[in-house]
Amino acid sequence: MTTATPEDSALIDHASQSIAVGSKSFAAASKLFDEPTRRSAVMLYAWCRHCDDVIDGQQAGHDAVPISPAEARVRLARLQVQTRAVYAGAVLTEPAFAALRQVVRKHHIPERHAQEHLDGFAMDVVERHYASVEDTLSYCYHVAGVVGLMMARVMGAQDERTLDRACDLGLAFQLSNIARDIVEDAKVGRCYLPAQWLAEMNIDPQHLTDPIYRPALAVLAKRLVDMAEPYYRSAHAGLPALPWRSAWAVATAAAVYRQIGVQVVAAGPQAWDGRVSTSKVQKLGAALTGLWQAVTRRWRRWPDRPTGLWQRPHRPCAAAPDASRAIEPAGER
Repeated sequence: MTTATPEDSALIDHASQSIAVGSKSFAAASKLFDEPTRRSAVMLYAWCRHCDDVIDGQQAGHDAVPISPAEARVRLARLQVQTRAVYAGAVLTEPAFAALRQVVRKHHIPERHAQEHLDGFAMDVVERHYASVEDTLSYCYHVAGVVGLMMARVMGAQDERTLDRACDLGLAFQLSNIARDIVEDAKVGRCYLPAQWLAEMNIDPQHLTDPIYRPALAVLAKRLVDMAEPYYRSAHAGLPALPWRSAWAVATAAAVYRQIGVQVVAAGPQAWDGRVSTSKVQKLGAALTGLWQAVTRRWRRWPDRPTGLWQRPHRPCAAAPDASRAIEPAGER
């Protein structure tokens, strides 16, 4: 067994603090990993959290404030340069990027995955318009599905079939998040609902926070939560490919996020009166559910991935904004 260096311990402490403050749901599930996997998972999370905070002008995922488009482009460009430096072996001064390097070296995370994740933030910077469900799912892939791919590699997964299921779980998580955060996102000028859906419900996208639209938003939130379900089911089918402690952690995280969607739907138009979250009792129940699923699925035959689900790109996505285009103002695209 190797002993962590003081530098490694400092990075792990920083990452653990980041996850404890930034995501209580993932923090709870991450405790179920074996220790080496947990260290890598929280360090990867720390980088993802840092990038999100930088672009959204927030601290640990909270209290986002609008920043100017010019400042957002500068911040994105800096993140892209720092991420390239991780893979180039350059000197790193930011703990989140030093943590990412540790994970990249240990688990062989492809650079394209890290850059695809930044492409998701680029979509926010250029104020991308989401006309269709496919557009929204493309965004979900970049900000969450590709994180699922990286996390799966941390857990030892390499084959494409398992990675597909990991991506599906990321998509499900993000659909649940979008449903929960519709109004909160709108307050900082973000809308990930397909424009086709908004037109269908006669919702003015410029006034999503208006209480008059809450009943219609509740309909669309339920649609998002329902759309997430086949992705959750697909992801569960991939549990046997993971070490059992990793399968337990993943199944627990899925149960927690699924519960968030259930609560959003149950609250109806009142879903955005406060931030929907799960209680400690619910997290404990999710851990027990996750344990049962991790154990009972060990010997089940994998069903085929359901037809009709959005398919992740198996190479860098040409449709996504790349590093050179991502820093252009929206009006120049």
